[in-house]
Amino acid sequence: MLHDPRSIRMILGFKLKYLRVQRGYSLEELAERSGLSRAYIHDIERGRRYPKPDKINALAEALDVSYDYMVSLKSDKRIQPVIDLLDSPWMREFPLEEFGLKPDKLFELFTIVPDKVNALVSTIVKITRNYQLKRENLYLAALRSYQDLHDNHFPRLEKAARTFAKTHDLHRPGVQELEGVLSETHGIRLDREALSRQPALRELRSFFSPGQLVLYLRKDLSPAQERFLLARELGFQHLQPPVRPIETGVLEADSFELLLHNFEASYFAAALLMPEEELLADVRQWADQSKWQPEYLPGLLRAYDVTPEMLFQRLTNLLPHHLGLRDLFFIRLSADAEARRIRMTKELHLSRLHNPYANELDETYCRRWVSVTTMQALAGGAGSPRADAQISDYWQTDNAYMVLSIAPALSLIPL
Repeated sequence: MLHDPRSIRMILGFKLKYLRVQRGYSLEELAERSGLSRAYIHDIERGRRYPKPDKINALAEALDVSYDYMVSLKSDKRIQPVIDLLDSPWMREFPLEEFGLKPDKLFELFTIVPDKVNALVSTIVKITRNYQLKRENLYLAALRSYQDLHDNHFPRLEKAARTFAKTHDLHRPGVQELEGVLSETHGIRLDREALSRQPALRELRSFFSPGQLVLYLRKDLSPAQERFLLARELGFQHLQPPVRPIETGVLEADSFELLLHNFEASYFAAALLMPEEELLADVRQWADQSKWQPEYLPGLLRAYDVTPEMLFQRLTNLLPHHLGLRDLFFIRLSADAEARRIRMTKELHLSRLHNPYANELDETYCRRWVSVTTMQALAGGAGSPRADAQISDYWQTDNAYMVLSIAPALSLIPL
């Protein structure tokens, strides 16, 4: 098994400082006992240098351990979880800098309080194993935390979308305009037939072939869905991330970086299709209404030619940053014809998990009732899309929620 050189340096440095502290030696005392300089040992402890074998042996003798113990990736159970973490793909792939954490600072924390960090790491590992959490689950949770850290508003991406729209003279562009930019600027052509002819690929909404410069689209997509996928591909081409997914859904992200760049391209697409200042002006006009206007939300869908999910996700970019509404959640429900029930298929909580987060026996949250009733109304023949709202108060808590719901045309069964 190949190990990352940085991980190897950090593990040796962690072991060295842990042993030095356990023995009660200062840097000066260890330098005197080993014949190495204080500055050299300090660099090793911080994971900046990896010494030659003779110097490792001198340190091992000074600390009364074997050379093999110093260079091994194994240790006693008190610090082994930390060593496993330092050698894990998570440490190699996770962009700590995005969270304002420098690797050397995190490493310093590990070496200052190894026992406490070990207990924390062990607890997290046990929880992930007991609940069979996959690596992509942790990456997705990290992405949500990253969004919350920035109030889900990213000026760099907003500016990139504005500049792109101005450069290509795009204003709420349609499918043909987006397709034209993909073709003329990036040499990418569209194929709307191939995916439907491949049974194994029918579940994909899009697939990009970098070698052939072809974006394959499923032919049964709505214009709004096509616009988003084309704008998203323009996001990838314009932002030029070092890694990117080539399929529509990133169901099993191999790294946090892949998930992050997919989010950034999707954010760019939403900002291009729903410009920040224009949508914000519409939201402010809506908020100025003295009573609930059920046709306002469907009107926004038509004006921007987007899906309800695209609109609500875009609102999570604008409401916290511009209007200070930070306690937001987003839930997507869909009909399950075989199970004859309505089920949740996506959930996004920004800032915190909202209480009550889960009910016994999978009972429906009351804040979802309006969503269910709008879907039932469609099954009864009501026009689409249908919008409604409710305010949910929770018994014995101070929690209250303003719930907005849009139900597009769906194939629903009466419940």
